[in-house]
Parts: sequence; structure tokens; C-alpha cells
Amino acid sequence: MHFLSVASTLLLAPILQAQLAAAIPEDQPDPPCTVHSLNTGSFFDLNPISIRSDTKGKREVSWLARGYDYSVNFTINFCAPVVENLKDVVGLERERWGNVSAFYRENGKIYSIGQLSTTPVFRGRKLVLNYTDGSPCGSQSSSSVESRKKNPTKDKDRHKDKPKEGEDKGGENDKDGGDDERHKKPVDKEKPIKQKPVTQRKSTLISLLCDRDPLAPKASVAFIGASPDKCTYFFEVRSLAACGGASDSRQTIGPGGVFGIIALVACLVYFIGGCVYQRTVMHARGWRQLPNYSMWAGIGSFISDMFTIILSSCTRFLPRRDGYRNLPTSIGTGRHRSADAENRLIDQYDEEWDD
Repeated sequence: MHFLSVASTLLLAPILQAQLAAAIPEDQPDPPCTVHSLNTGSFFDLNPISIRSDTKGKREVSWLARGYDYSVNFTINFCAPVVENLKDVVGLERERWGNVSAFYRENGKIYSIGQLSTTPVFRGRKLVLNYTDGSPCGSQSSSSVESRKKNPTKDKDRHKDKPKEGEDKGGENDKDGGDDERHKKPVDKEKPIKQKPVTQRKSTLISLLCDRDPLAPKASVAFIGASPDKCTYFFEVRSLAACGGASDSRQTIGPGGVFGIIALVACLVYFIGGCVYQRTVMHARGWRQLPNYSMWAGIGSFISDMFTIILSSCTRFLPRRDGYRNLPTSIGTGRHRSADAENRLIDQYDEEWDD
């Protein structure tokens, strides 16, 4: 019997796998400010450390990072623009001031080091967030690229002037005249093509690390360094949000669904394994192939008996008729009247004896 149960379980494994596959939804893009790790499968959500200006009860300032020996301090937000009201950002149009996610102040001017981005990514095992398209930086590159462009019309004319093979070249004077004529034609020169200056812009690269310290703040931002041309800035952030976990939106089935699938598989194993055993070992046929046939056959009478017991118990709480309800009162009144009659009869006998 144990062997049959194991065999039935192995046979039902594809059924369970199909049910689980049906319960898993199709792949959907990650919500903003979230990412799944391809290495561990963990779900990372940076929304808890993102400060929204339109949410009540939140901080009124963005995350700050001290520059120490860099002489400037930085203001950063995650997956959202900074909550500070910025004006006159260097090198940015007015409509882009509201999308600045990182900036610093220097000499009374505001410099953006990255525009809004809501897509954290994994570089190997490192969770990073990259901001680009900040204020202009570095030296503008105006290098010209020289390329040769040939004029096909002039090339055709040049080929026409050349004598063909086997053709009479004529006298010496004609030859000299042809040479002079060829020398008079202009020769193509290589013309440099100047490109427009390419403007470099500031960018920010943020590395997020896991920090499970319960006493630590929600996020700790540290400035690591900047490139020599002041175009790229590096930060390190330690937060519990970078530790990862399970995704609620992508959870396949809940605990109730898992329990239901296990119960269904157990019932299938019980019935199929029992039927196989009863038919092959006990040589049963018909309904008697079911496991514990006598129990299942008597379950109908058991249910009917329980129904009768419960119904009879409930009839006690039903309202009674008025005649039966007033019966004790009428009996009590009759007893009271018969007692008075007996007292009168005793008094009558006493009077007769006195006479």
C-alpha cells in the first residue's frame, strides 16, 4: 500500500506542477523604483526611502550628504525629485527644474547633478541608481573630424580626359597641349567637417547597500568622490530598503491556495491509490473499489441521523401555542377555587356541630 501511494504521488506530480504554473501570473514589468535580482530572485523596493512632496507626514527636506573636504554638501532624493523648490539651476531649462533629483550649491549658484530616474539596476551583485543630464560640466569638445568626400561629377570629367589604350595620341604638340589642359583642371582637396560642440553634463551614481541595524536611520547617504572634471559624482547609501525581500504583487498564491493544493493532492492520492489497491490486491469490483467503502456507504445514514437530532433540538426553541402556554395558569386558578369551597364546607360543618 505504501508503494502504491508513492507511485500515485509520482504520477500526480505533473498535475500539481500544472496547477502551480497556472497560478503563476505572466511576467510584468517592475513597478517604479523597484527591481528584481536575477541572482537571488529577491525583490527590492526603494519607495520607503523616497521622499514625496505631495505626501502628508513626510520629511520637508531631502536626504543630505556632507562633502567634507570637497567644500560643498549635496542634496539627494531617491526615485523622485528633491522636495526643495529650486530656481535658476545652472544650464537647465525652466521646465526641467522640477525634475532635479540631486544638486549642490556653490558660490550662490545651484548645480544639478542628475535628473529624475525611477529604474534602479543591478551591476553584478551591486544595486545602483544612476542620475544623468545634470548641469553642464567639463570642457566643451569641439574636435573636428576630417573625412574625404569625393565629387563624382569631377571624377567622371577626369576619366574622360584620359586617352584610351590603342588610340592615336597624335603629335608631340598635342600631347603637351593635353598635359597642359589637364594641369589646369582643379584638384579636389580634403575639406575638414566641423562638428557642433558636445556639451558634457553632470551625472550621479548611487550604490545602495543593505543595513539591518534597527538603530540606524532609514537611509544613510555618504559622498564617496567625484571625477576630476566634476562631471560624475559617487555616493553610497546604506538602508534596510536595499536588503530585499518577497514581492507582494508577484506572489503566486497565498497560504490558503497552497493548503488547498496540498489537500487536493492528498485526496487524489488517497482515492486513486486506494482504488488501485482494492482492485489489484483485494480483487474488488464496482463501488467496493473505493477505499473504506463501508464507511462511505454508511455516511449517508449518519448525516440523516445528525440532521434529525439537530432538527429535534431546534424545535425546543420554537414558540408554543397559546392554549398550552396558559394551561398552568388555568390549573392554578381552579386549585384556588376548590380550596375556597373546602373552607366554606368546613365552616358549615362547624356551625352544624355547634347547633
